[in-house]
Amino acid sequence: MAVNEKILVVDDDEHILKSLSQYLELEDFEVVSASNGSDALNLFAEAKPDLVVLDVMMPGMDGFQVLETLRSSDRPTIPVL
Repeated sequence: MAVNEKILVVDDDEHILKSLSQYLELEDFEVVSASNGSDALNLFAEAKPDLVVLDVMMPGMDGFQVLETLRSSDRPTIPVL
């Protein structure tokens, strides 16, 4: 069995986070999710996803700040939507 690609979904809206995660899982992706920027960065380091789906407007650390941090990580070329 092939290993499924892993997607990190980040959104502070619980309904969007759940719906998008469920849809991606139905398409056979492995999904890890975070509801804020700091959790997203921790999961990015731990889970090593193949793609990040990132909300822009979040309280605290917004999507642009998360993206800036991801771009300075050890995996700066990971695709981010």
